[in-house]
Amino acid sequence: MRLGRLPAATSLATCHRGYASRAGLGHVLRSRLSVRPIIKVRQSCEQLTAFHEAKSHLSPAIQQETTQPTAEIPPYSPQTTGILSIIPKSWVPYAELVRIDKPTGTYYLFFPCLFSTFLAAPMAVPMATPTTTLGYSALFFTGALIMRGAGCSINDLWDRNLDPHVTRTRHRPIARGAITPFKGLVFTGFQLLAGLGVLVSFPFQCLFYGIPSLLFVASYPLAKRVTYYPQFVLGLTFSWGAIMGYPALGIDLLSNMPALTSAACLYASCVSWTVLYDMIYAHMDIKDDAKVGIKSIALKHDADTKKVLTGLATVQVGLLAAAGFASGAGPLFYVGSCGGAIATLGIMIKRVNLKSVKDCWWWFVNGCWITGGTIGLGMGADYVHRYSTRDQEIEGANAA
Repeated sequence: MRLGRLPAATSLATCHRGYASRAGLGHVLRSRLSVRPIIKVRQSCEQLTAFHEAKSHLSPAIQQETTQPTAEIPPYSPQTTGILSIIPKSWVPYAELVRIDKPTGTYYLFFPCLFSTFLAAPMAVPMATPTTTLGYSALFFTGALIMRGAGCSINDLWDRNLDPHVTRTRHRPIARGAITPFKGLVFTGFQLLAGLGVLVSFPFQCLFYGIPSLLFVASYPLAKRVTYYPQFVLGLTFSWGAIMGYPALGIDLLSNMPALTSAACLYASCVSWTVLYDMIYAHMDIKDDAKVGIKSIALKHDADTKKVLTGLATVQVGLLAAAGFASGAGPLFYVGSCGGAIATLGIMIKRVNLKSVKDCWWWFVNGCWITGGTIGLGMGADYVHRYSTRDQEIEGANAA
C-alpha cells in the first residue's frame, strides 16, 4: 500500500479509535485494499499514525508532494563502473552493505580522529613527532573504514523492513534480499572483530575510551524510531574520534585538565558538525521518511532548516576555537581552521538547495572535504609550526 493515498482524517480516525472490533476495521480497509491478517492491519495503522504525525512538521509544499503517487522505481541493476564492477559478483552485496563505493561516511568518521591527533600532538610529552602523528592518523583511517562499514551493516539490519519503502534505500542488499539478516549479522560480527584488532594496535588505555562507542553505533538506528533528533545520536557516534587522539599519544585525559577541556570542546564541536551535515543529508529522504514514519531533524524543522544550520555552525566554530585555546594552538589554527570553517560553512548553508536531492548530495559529499579538509589543514599547519619551533620554546621556558 502507498501510505500517502489514504485521507488523513479517515486514517487517523481508524487508528486512534481502534474500531474496537476487527470487523469495523476491516470494513474501512476492504474498499481500498484487500482483507489482510490483523497483524498487517495493525502495522498499517501504526505507519499511518507515524506518517501523519511526521507530515505535520513539513512545509506545505513538501506536504503536498508526500500525498502524490510515487514514481515507478526501476529494478536493481549491478553497477557497470567503479569498484563494484571489478570485484567478484559474490562479493558485491557485502561491498554494497559496507558502502565501499560511497566512502564519504568513512571520511566523516575519520576527520574527528585527525583533528584530535593534530591538537594532541603538541600537548604530548615529549611533543609527538611527525612520524608518530602520521602513523596514528593512518591507523585511525583504517579503523574508520572498518567501523563505518560495521555501522552501515548494523543500520541496515535494523532498517531491513523500512528500507524497501524508501526510494534511495530500497535496493540495499538486505532490503532487496541479496543478503539474509543472519548472514548480515555474521558479517557484522567479523567487522567488529576486525575493528577490535585495530583498536588493540593503539596504546592499551585506548581500549577504555574506544569500546563505549559501540553503544552509540548500535543505538543510532533505534533513535530514528523514537526521536526527531537521531542526528544527535549519530553525532555522538561519529565524533568519538575527537577523544581518541589524546590517549593514542599517551595523554591521560583524567589527570590533564587542559587536554580534557580540549577533547571535550572538540568532541562537542564535531557533534554539532555531524548534526549539521546530516541534516542536509536527511533532506534527501524527507518525503519518504514522512511516509514510513522515520523521524529526523529535517522533518521537525523543515521550514527553518537554514536557521538551524546557521546555529549549528556557530556552535561548531565556537567550540572548535575553545578546543584550540585549551590546547595552546597558535594563529595558524585560528586563521586556518576556525576562519576556514566559518567561510566554508557559510557558503554551504547559503548555497545548498534543500529541495533538490542532487544538490543536497553534492554538498554532503564535497562539504566533507571542503570544511573537514580546511579545518585539518589549519590544525596540521599549526602543529608543524609548533614542532619546528619546539626547541626555541624549551629554551625560552628554561631561561624564564
